[in-house]
Amino acid sequence: MPLSEAPSPNLPSFPANAPEDYARLIAHPGGGLRRWWLHTILRLTAKRMRFVGVDIATLRAQQAAFDEKFGRLDPEARSTPVDCAGAPAEWIEVPGSRADRVLLYLHGGAFMFRFPRTHSGMAARWCRRLGARALMVDYRLAPEHRFPAAPDDCHQAYRWLLALGIEPRHIVIAGDSAGGNLALVTLHRIEAAGEPMPACAVLISPAVDFTLTSKSLVTNEKRDPMFTLAGLIALRGLYASPKHYLDPSVSPLYADYTGFPPLLFQAGDLEVLRDESMRAADRANAAGVKVELEIWKDMAHVFQALPLPQAAAATEHIVRFIAKHTGWSA
Repeated sequence: MPLSEAPSPNLPSFPANAPEDYARLIAHPGGGLRRWWLHTILRLTAKRMRFVGVDIATLRAQQAAFDEKFGRLDPEARSTPVDCAGAPAEWIEVPGSRADRVLLYLHGGAFMFRFPRTHSGMAARWCRRLGARALMVDYRLAPEHRFPAAPDDCHQAYRWLLALGIEPRHIVIAGDSAGGNLALVTLHRIEAAGEPMPACAVLISPAVDFTLTSKSLVTNEKRDPMFTLAGLIALRGLYASPKHYLDPSVSPLYADYTGFPPLLFQAGDLEVLRDESMRAADRANAAGVKVELEIWKDMAHVFQALPLPQAAAATEHIVRFIAKHTGWSA
């Protein structure tokens, strides 16, 4: 079982008013050599990527090669394309998937890339444990389709599920990185529209603040095996203009979280984006939302998708959180 630890000197203090089960630093043993190898590969590839002066086709080819190498598909999963009233998506189903339980998954990839093997495999693993199926939204990508194309597509997919007759209490929204951003943005839009909320949401290392004011962007830049601050500055301009950086539909850190469903945040303590989860969780907690925040020691961005014992343990936490708020089980 994971061990709960006191925060290390490199971690900001968790909010003093946090409930006992709100914020945890988690250390999970094992996989040290594999983790070192994966982080070394990431430092030699992802961290060295340049986003200025490189055409999008080349960048996407590089990301596709990474997905092909490290993405783990479920051999029994079935993928079916679907049109969500204008928003393209695909159903991911595994043996035992029930039609009335839906994980609305919004994939990461800096709003610019797709990782079909990685994200389909991760969603399928959750669905196996929960007896659910996943709707993976194939939202329009930047820079060809800048803000608000992606959040429009994600919100449309949620509305389509409601029109299909899926009960909100049997819908869970989840996303990683840019998809975590879109998950929070979709919740903000649902609340603003007065629509029924899903049962809960899972946010994996969400990018929530386009103003890039989190302290960990600087303090963790050398430790993070994937990202640099310069890279994030370059990427944000490909998705949205500076005039939108404080818009809650671009930077959901600045949204009003009142009325949101229970939220689970998971992030690695090595990431430059670590404080994004901490700040968003603090804001949601202050608005009276039921929040769980997990910072995983010595883990990188979206480690849940990598073949590590910590990923398996984090998945168990995700499954338990979803089951707690939906009543689902396989």
